[in-house]
Amino acid sequence: MTKPVFRFAPSPNGHLHLGHALSALLNARAAVALSGRLLVRVEDIDQARCTPGLELEMFEDLAWLGLTWDEPVLRQSESFPQYRAALERLQDMGLVYPAYLTRAEIRKHVAGFEANGGGWPRDPDGAPLYPGDAAVLSGRDIAERADSDAPFALRLDMKQALERIGRPLTWLEAGAEGEALFDPAVPVTADPAAWGDVVLARKDTPTSYHLSVVVDDARQGITDVVRGKDLYHATSVHRVLQELLQLDAPVYRHHRLILGEDGRKLSKSNRDTSIRSLREAGMSHAELRRRIGL
Repeated sequence: MTKPVFRFAPSPNGHLHLGHALSALLNARAAVALSGRLLVRVEDIDQARCTPGLELEMFEDLAWLGLTWDEPVLRQSESFPQYRAALERLQDMGLVYPAYLTRAEIRKHVAGFEANGGGWPRDPDGAPLYPGDAAVLSGRDIAERADSDAPFALRLDMKQALERIGRPLTWLEAGAEGEALFDPAVPVTADPAAWGDVVLARKDTPTSYHLSVVVDDARQGITDVVRGKDLYHATSVHRVLQELLQLDAPVYRHHRLILGEDGRKLSKSNRDTSIRSLREAGMSHAELRRRIGL
């Protein structure tokens, strides 16, 4: 019987916080309980924000938490050829198109539509679905942007992708709140159309989270994904890409989030309390575990 393989995949673009500690420790606990392996993946595609110094401090925090993992560590910055190959496969299927609207143009178009009493569809994260270049730009404008090497995003044509798959998609979700390790996995119906035409890459960024995560999970033989509930709905997108690229789908467990006093999830961008600062303030490993409910 194949041993289960888990992964913890942080980004070294800031210091890890309590939410990362929960996810890392749950992955480690699951690997031990199920006699599996734990891998660490460094999601450092954004090389402007992800630095070697932050990566070193991230590993120091994980070691302080008591984590051990199998080597080697996979770094996404060293994996661009694999993402490019996956993107080219999707392009060869005719499922990827360049999109030239800027974020500001999308916001303006949607705001104008809603100001006239219309309701614009939004994805599960609350972002407006992409309207399509032709809804805002003339054919001449689109051609000029293409000829002038303007910035663009490469988007998945979700409608065509789902038509190509030709059947409803599901994923396997195991464990109440992601923490009951021995509960049976049950199928969950995916709703990829709710995300519209998701971004797979940009002119200056060779891959997106959605594309890289499914490629990396398959490359590393990940059998079980334990991650926060904020990524629950994104699993629908991942299932589409897995089907199109003929990649195995892991079993998923989406765990509770650690929330701040204001009720929002913790975030590096909001400078929420980091593991490092708590360590420096004298918090013990046992105290941290109690604070996050472990």
